[in-house]
Amino acid sequence: MDYHIFREIADSWAMLAIFAFFILAVIWAFRPGSRKTHEDTANIPFRHEDKPACRSGDAQQGCCGGRCSEDGATL
Repeated sequence: MDYHIFREIADSWAMLAIFAFFILAVIWAFRPGSRKTHEDTANIPFRHEDKPACRSGDAQQGCCGGRCSEDGATL
């Protein structure tokens, strides 16, 4: 690809379509309902690898052997 091909794309309706796609992708990423999904995805590195985290009710019932009450990990 050389400069002339890129210039043809920039001068055509394709550039408008690319810009519209970008705007739609930004709107989709920042939509109000996506906050929980983004927070869950952002916390993936902090999840326990050696054992699953306990559910909030399991730690009080002792289902996890008290491990969750020690480190405070809950789902």
